[in-house]
Amino acid sequence: MATANQRGQHAHERGTGPGPEAGDLHVLAAQLRRMNGEINRLVHGFAGGHGLHATDVQALAAILDASEPMTPGRLREHLGLTSGAVTACVDRLERAGHVRRVRESADRRVVHLRYVPEAREAARRYFRPLAEAAAATRSRFDDDELAVVVRFLTAMNAELGLLRSDER
Repeated sequence: MATANQRGQHAHERGTGPGPEAGDLHVLAAQLRRMNGEINRLVHGFAGGHGLHATDVQALAAILDASEPMTPGRLREHLGLTSGAVTACVDRLERAGHVRRVRESADRRVVHLRYVPEAREAARRYFRPLAEAAAATRSRFDDDELAVVVRFLTAMNAELGLLRSDER
C-alpha cells in the first residue's frame, strides 16, 4: 500500500492532485526544519548579544507567552530541565536584567518570574524583523488559509508535546 507521501508524489507526476508542496511529507519536514533553523539563528544572535544561552531565550519566550504567572517549577516543566538548570537559567536572566523573581501571593514561598519591561522592549526591537516577516507572510494568505495554518501548527505542537511527555 502506498504511503500518503508516495500517493502525493504519484499524483504530482501525473499532474493531478496537490503536488509535492502541499502533500509531500518530506517537503513539509524540510520547510519546518528550515524555518526552525532561521528562528534558531535569530535566537542565538539575541542570546549571544545579551550574554545568554539559547535555553535562556526559550525561557524568556515561555515567561512572555504564559497564560498565568510563570513559576520556576512550571518553567522547569516547560523546558524539560532539572531544578538546578532552571535556577541557573533564572539567575542568568535576572543578572542580565531580563526577569525579576517576585513574591506576590500570601504564600511567600511562591515565586513568580516577571519579564522586566525594558528588557521586553529590547527583545521586541531585536525580533521586530521576525514579526515583520510574519506579517508580510500573513498578508499573502486569506483568513481561511490562515485558519488551516493555525490548525496545523496547533496540532503539530500538541503532537510534539506528547513526545515530550513520552520522554519522562
